[in-house]
Amino acid sequence: MVAGTIKAQTINRQEVLQQMQRANSYFMEKWPDVGKTIITNKERPSNIWTRAVYYEGLMALYGIYPREEFYDYALAWADFHEWGFRNGSANRNADDYCAAQTYIDLYNLKPDPKKLRKTKATIDMLLSTPQLDDWSWIDAIQMGMPVFAKLGVLENNDAYYEKMYDMYMYTRNRHGDKGLYNPEDGLWWRDADFDPPYIEPNGEDCYWSRGNGWVIGALAKVLSIIPKDTPHRQQYVDDLKAMAEALVPIQRKDGFWNVSLHDPSHFGGKELSGTALFLYAMAYGVNNGILSKEKYLPVIEKGWNAMISDSLHENGFLGWVQSTGKEPKEGQPLSYDKIPDFEDYGLGCFLLAGSEVYKMD
Repeated sequence: MVAGTIKAQTINRQEVLQQMQRANSYFMEKWPDVGKTIITNKERPSNIWTRAVYYEGLMALYGIYPREEFYDYALAWADFHEWGFRNGSANRNADDYCAAQTYIDLYNLKPDPKKLRKTKATIDMLLSTPQLDDWSWIDAIQMGMPVFAKLGVLENNDAYYEKMYDMYMYTRNRHGDKGLYNPEDGLWWRDADFDPPYIEPNGEDCYWSRGNGWVIGALAKVLSIIPKDTPHRQQYVDDLKAMAEALVPIQRKDGFWNVSLHDPSHFGGKELSGTALFLYAMAYGVNNGILSKEKYLPVIEKGWNAMISDSLHENGFLGWVQSTGKEPKEGQPLSYDKIPDFEDYGLGCFLLAGSEVYKMD
């Protein structure tokens, strides 16, 4: 482990792939049984959102390095859960249907209508009902939005894109007092509990690192899925650019981002999952001509090297991952050696970041 300031330095693509595999192997070896329940403060099935985010990352790794063991591991997980969700199909909770992102990826590799029956039933229910306020916490944007994008492509149906946009914009502009996005700062409040008048001790707004990571990560993922001429695409491009612009000046000297983005003295400190999601989106933006390579490559290099130097252990364990929750104080204090309550979603974020960093010229 190397502490202190991490300078930007060139990233070696083959090393990135090796680092991703090291982290992933640690997890697959620790969890050989894909159906084993997850026990923390209580017992949960292995298709909850934390594990679904891991499989997003695994499929991203498979996309750049298609080893059969990765496919088999994901397929066994989907088969075990009968391609369904924690609380069934009549379910509006995006955390639960996050698993559909991987189900659709697996379906696309080997189509079979039975695989997506429950996914389509769930999302078509959302499509055919008028509610737009389901995503009342910004994490839900990442859990749910890409499912609509993937189905829009699969079904060649703009209705999925329209509903996705309407739900996204409701969260952006209407939840809480004036929406959960603050255009003045280019960042998002986690939910209505944290918009003004709520402030951090230093008087700043409370912007949670991983929460903002979920949003910018979702924007990058959706943009990677939908066609160039999809309605409302420019909205997502503009929001990704605004968020990236806001994140550059608040990157820590060591390459990470603080848990509390605007108040480092109040549960600040380095954190991997938010950092990884920021890097994923920035690398996607550079790779696809949305963000300036000259401006963002040093930020990405500095962040990736920080995660490798001061988070990734020799055995593949990832340190500095904040436990589940909704605000900066959750799971504190963090450390290089501390095991979070769930190890899966932090790895998923890391693999997403690596998959885009690997593609950089």
